[in-house]
Amino acid sequence: MPNEDATPFAIPSEMRNLAEHSVEQAQSAFNTFIAAAHDAVQSMEGQAKTVRAGAKDASERAMSYAERNVESAFDFAQKLVHASSVQEVMRLQGEFVQAQMEALTEQARDLAAQSQGERQSGAGDYRAH
Repeated sequence: MPNEDATPFAIPSEMRNLAEHSVEQAQSAFNTFIAAAHDAVQSMEGQAKTVRAGAKDASERAMSYAERNVESAFDFAQKLVHASSVQEVMRLQGEFVQAQMEALTEQARDLAAQSQGERQSGAGDYRAH
């Protein structure tokens, strides 16, 4: 049985103040940590949105290029159907290949420039936070 005559346990005021101050500091540090975590999550969400928008734009461009390339192939096929000699077929073939190589080169440059711009933009977004 506890001794009822025992004096109550008393914490010196300096110790109590030190403990209260330590708890306040810990709470402040925790709040700072949580705020930083929220900022990091928001930053990541913003970057993900940028990446999704860039991927959508790249997909749309690639689809547009594919449509143009297929249309060029059909135009070429129509010209071949109407060719009247082997020489004309060879000339049409050479023109088609040259035009397609130029188009594909320009399309690749455009997609690479777009990709590079998005990477720089995304890195800038990350560095800004």
